[in-house]
Amino acid sequence: MIVLDASAALQACLAADGFDLFGHEHLIAPVLFWSEVSSALHEMRWRKEISAGLADIAFERLLAAPVSRRSPKRLRREAWRVAEELGWMKTYDAEYVALARMAPCRLVTVDARLRRGAGHVVQIIGPGDL
Repeated sequence: MIVLDASAALQACLAADGFDLFGHEHLIAPVLFWSEVSSALHEMRWRKEISAGLADIAFERLLAAPVSRRSPKRLRREAWRVAEELGWMKTYDAEYVALARMAPCRLVTVDARLRRGAGHVVQIIGPGDL
């Protein structure tokens, strides 16, 4: 089981092989994951960084993604603690870290800042490490 963050999911949504990139791993994510990925895709489409057609395909991949929603009662409280511990202003990334800590499992991301900031709190890997 691994926690999938929005940056890694965005990469999967845009890739020809989609979520097959993660093999047979059981993927989990906090509820905010779908809003973050959807927003990033829409922003890329709006800025014309990707075509409308690719944005639509990527969005459908997101909706069909084999990712389980996890929202433990303590998640937001734990995310708050993680943000405090790491000196982060926002708690969005902290939710992924908190979920990985609570599960306990690895966190997959392509976000270099997240890797640097939270690598000592949970085990963080990139998609290529699977």
